[in-house]
Amino acid sequence: MKRKLAADDLDALREEAAHCRACHLYKDATQTVFGEGPKSANIMLVGEQPGDKEDLAGHPFVGPAGQMLDRALEEAGVDRKKVYVTNAVKHFKFVPRGKVRLHQKPNTPEIRACRQWYEREVSAIQPDLVVAMGATAAQSVFGKITPIGKNRGRLIDLPDGRKALVTVHPSYLLRLPDPETKVLEYQRFVDDLKIAAGLQKKAARAA
Repeated sequence: MKRKLAADDLDALREEAAHCRACHLYKDATQTVFGEGPKSANIMLVGEQPGDKEDLAGHPFVGPAGQMLDRALEEAGVDRKKVYVTNAVKHFKFVPRGKVRLHQKPNTPEIRACRQWYEREVSAIQPDLVVAMGATAAQSVFGKITPIGKNRGRLIDLPDGRKALVTVHPSYLLRLPDPETKVLEYQRFVDDLKIAAGLQKKAARAA
């Protein structure tokens, strides 16, 4: 019964978020890009915000960063189909440069305005682990600015009893110019996700 209610809650949340006017970002974005995944997910992945591809498609992580994430999840042993994926900010923030829309980092007021949706997604899904990918996601998950470097790669207790894991955003890996560094950083990312994989396997055994 609990999961049926969660499903209903999630569908209602998605519909409500489609009309969100909590900050100004909705004015230029094509649409709200809400989270997606099974209601029974025990892992929630939180990114920064939709990119250009996500804004047009209306789905999270369908662009180049999403493809890299899918590859890393597979290598880490995380079943992507059993994970709920969302973003800290649900509208695409950008500056137009001719025909190109250049991604802009959300600021603190925008992250705060959107945090209600993250909190309500967590409440509907009840994941055991929240993976914050990048500084914007970490700020949303912890409710404050949280450095990636010194918090990365270990399970952190959240006030609500859940665990959190901090890592980089896959788009960071795409931007690295040095091929050798890119390989090393990608492997670190996979290693971080292996922590999530261990928790997913443990939950599957307990089920």
